[in-house]
Amino acid sequence: MTLYRLKLIALILVSSMLLANCSSKDVQDPIESTEQAYYQNAKQALKAGSYTRAVEMLEELESRYPFGRYAEQAQLDLIYAHYKILDYEASRAAADRFLRLHPSHRQIDYVIYLRGLASFDRDRGVFDRFAPSDISKRDPSSSNEAIADFSLLLTRFPDSEYADDARSRMLYLRNVLAAHEIHVARYYLKRQAYVAAASRGRYVVENFQQTPSVADGLAVMIAAYQKLELDDLADKSLNVLALNYPDYPALRGNGEFDINRSAVGSRRSILNMVTFGLLGKSSDQL
Repeated sequence: MTLYRLKLIALILVSSMLLANCSSKDVQDPIESTEQAYYQNAKQALKAGSYTRAVEMLEELESRYPFGRYAEQAQLDLIYAHYKILDYEASRAAADRFLRLHPSHRQIDYVIYLRGLASFDRDRGVFDRFAPSDISKRDPSSSNEAIADFSLLLTRFPDSEYADDARSRMLYLRNVLAAHEIHVARYYLKRQAYVAAASRGRYVVENFQQTPSVADGLAVMIAAYQKLELDDLADKSLNVLALNYPDYPALRGNGEFDINRSAVGSRRSILNMVTFGLLGKSSDQL
């Protein structure tokens, strides 16, 4: 083979390699291109507020490309999309999965916060968003879950951008849980289960300090102890109530306790108390 032919073959090979290299830069891998199209469409659906459509596309994306370039972000977006369509159980499940798969992700605080929000709103129906009801009468398990998540967020990420909102929601939820205990305590009073009523009232006083329900807890304790003829305990509780809550409606002017009002309690409704007066009427307004 002549030197000329060798040079020609070498030139052709080099040219082919250069063209192939340029083509690889200009033309995207078909699989990656399709995956990117799925994700971009899902993001557009999220941006447009079409959350049900977004869920469908994100789940399809993750199913087709479980180890793809956008799989991790799709899992993150699914938590939010499920939350926006009020599918709180699915949102929590998606958050749990993400935390398990990506424990060191840079947005872990956001995931924990969203999981807390899902529990926070789980007991609130669609109509509660327009006419809030007294959730303290409902099963407190979701409130406890939300408190656990918000507490975890504040412990691990005290400087998170979601920390202030988490603190506010925890304060509200503590009021809700305290009010729930008062509902149960008053139920025991009506059923003449005085030992159980006193125990619930004492639990509120000891564990929910600085909530509006402490006064009601003391009132329940007084009523229950009087019925049990435990006069010393009743008098001690009465002194604490009179000293700290002199305007409590069950207190008479002469320092005595109106046991008939112990099951009624504060003039403020539970809803009014847990929302710091924003919602619910007081008995003076009824």
